[in-house]
Amino acid sequence: MSQEIRIGKIATLLAMLDESEYSSFEAMFNEVDTCLGKVGSMNMQKVISSVETAVKRSGLIEEGVYRETHALYHTIVEALEGVTRGQLAIGETMRTVGLRFAVVRGRPYTEEKEGEWIAVAFYGTIGAPIKGLEHEALGLGINHI
Repeated sequence: MSQEIRIGKIATLLAMLDESEYSSFEAMFNEVDTCLGKVGSMNMQKVISSVETAVKRSGLIEEGVYRETHALYHTIVEALEGVTRGQLAIGETMRTVGLRFAVVRGRPYTEEKEGEWIAVAFYGTIGAPIKGLEHEALGLGINHI
């Protein structure tokens, strides 16, 4: 694994940083392609589709290529498992999320044959659908394309 290109670390930083803090880490982001966004919902499908739509619109993945969409989907689900503590349910369990997300595509290995990988990081809040009754949450998923 390359010591310079850590797509999981980059995705996590991007999801957690406020826009005013980006410049401190800008050099780290130059070696990868990124997509940033926000989503809030009590519906897991809306969270997944928000990330997929943002990534496709940004051109980070090629929409007509199944392996790219498939890798993105599994990476999103893996990251959501972290946010939901392994219980992939939000509205069904009377929880809501307010999340920032970062998607990073790059080559974390020095060996060219290892190809491209994708990372999705979520950072924000999860909790009861009552303002003030939520807590911070973080999730990270990484998958090969």
